[in-house]
Amino acid sequence: MTKSSWEDIAATAQELRDASIGRVDPPVPDVPQKLAKNVTNIPKQLLTTDEILITETLPEDLLPSLALGKISSSAVVNAFLRRAGVAQKLTNCITELLPEEALSRAKYLDDYYHEHGSPIGPLHGLPISVKEHIGMKGKGLNAGFVSWWDHKGEEDAHVLRILWRAGCVFYARTTQPQTLMHLETSNNLYGVTVNPFNRDLTSGGSSGGEGALLGLRGSCLGIGSDIGGSVRSPAANCGLYGFRPTSYRVPVRGWSSTMLGEEQIVAVIGPLSTSLEGIKLFMKTIIAAKPWLVEPSCLPMPWKNAELEKSIARGKKLKVAVLWSDDVVRPHPPVLRALKEVVQKLEKVTTIEVTDWSPYNHDEAWEIIARLYFPDGAQEEINAIDASGEPWRPLSKLIIQENPHVKHLSVEEVWHWTSRREEYRRKYAEHWNQTATSTGPDGEPADMVDVILAPVGPGAAPPLDSAKYWGYTSQWNLLDYPALVFPVSKVDPEVDKVEEGYKPMNEKDAFNYRLYEPEVYRDAPVSLQLIGRRYEDEK
Repeated sequence: MTKSSWEDIAATAQELRDASIGRVDPPVPDVPQKLAKNVTNIPKQLLTTDEILITETLPEDLLPSLALGKISSSAVVNAFLRRAGVAQKLTNCITELLPEEALSRAKYLDDYYHEHGSPIGPLHGLPISVKEHIGMKGKGLNAGFVSWWDHKGEEDAHVLRILWRAGCVFYARTTQPQTLMHLETSNNLYGVTVNPFNRDLTSGGSSGGEGALLGLRGSCLGIGSDIGGSVRSPAANCGLYGFRPTSYRVPVRGWSSTMLGEEQIVAVIGPLSTSLEGIKLFMKTIIAAKPWLVEPSCLPMPWKNAELEKSIARGKKLKVAVLWSDDVVRPHPPVLRALKEVVQKLEKVTTIEVTDWSPYNHDEAWEIIARLYFPDGAQEEINAIDASGEPWRPLSKLIIQENPHVKHLSVEEVWHWTSRREEYRRKYAEHWNQTATSTGPDGEPADMVDVILAPVGPGAAPPLDSAKYWGYTSQWNLLDYPALVFPVSKVDPEVDKVEEGYKPMNEKDAFNYRLYEPEVYRDAPVSLQLIGRRYEDEK
């Protein structure tokens, strides 16, 4: 039998995606043939008043209406299906919609409510979108590789089963890049996912389909994954909230990727949302289900809201340290402006103390993590790409073929670099401990910095195939620190001028400096992140 070409497989993938959108009823409206760079207002021109109202409501406001029966799950799900279909036509963010399954589930939930007079769970009727490589039973599970097109999920991922029992509805699956190792989203099955605020820019990656979909309000809560910035990059690029939890707090069983079982740099699943409360809803729902009883690698650690609230009630000031630069690549002017604006607001809050954060050898952190990303010399990625004959995407070449740290490591070399990782973590913890201003009853450091306020990247969403610097996100993956992204502003070319006369510190810095042309970045969201210490996710 003749083997299908990668082009034929890609055509099939796109036909099936388009057919799934075609089954939405009423039909998803066509978008204008000629699109502006910023397409965020187009859904409002195409959808009904009720659909706009539903899809632009925050998850924490939708849930009470669903729980009180003021609105049906069927109406909510259908509104998000139609808006997701529009989002696909504007940004190329969907791998498939699930209209039949989603509306069947919504009807079941509506019938349950009418029979019992109460919701089935805390997420009753809430639509949730899902990155494609997080498995659904019987659905495709290609993880961005053409050669994996025929892979199917053997079961629903553990995280999805928990959310399902809480009452949610899965209705959309979203794009990811080839290898899952880009801070952008492009693959040869579906093409390039672009940023809804400026279509010349990237939506981020590797959860960039989620970023674009939520950025256009085709979802209010989505699920991504993160090994080097893959939740935080799209959240930042698309003006959303995104959370990278500490490892082993959210279950991961049932997802697909290369090197499953590798433990040197642990990937995590995390949420993206249109609101901070959406992030909290996701985390509280997952941890309340005690995932450690089913997935023993998960830590038996409840959500610690009460402890944090007690600390604040005692009058303890929250100490925020600001990372203005990692001393490897200087952030662009819009990011520095955002940092200044947030710091000015924080300094007016009497219960917050602001100080500066001195980066500790962040260039060394990249050397370590880049070694440990691919201890097999990236052979699984290479095999998965080459098996179909599909071409290498530019950022796949960057992170594998052009990455001087990628090499096949012997067992002894894996031990060596893992020891380097642990020593770096120890030194960074010591660096953090030095911010203490007092000692506890047993002589331990106390009254330290609580969180670090930092850029999410060296600029706002960059032009396509230009997201080459990972340091502002991968730093915290190496340390396994939790990080929350939040939106601040948008690029304004009239305000965010080029920093004339700046002398770059190195070639990476020079590339980033040359990349910034204010007009190119117009309307791009500008976001920041808060980083906490390991297992201080609640803070």
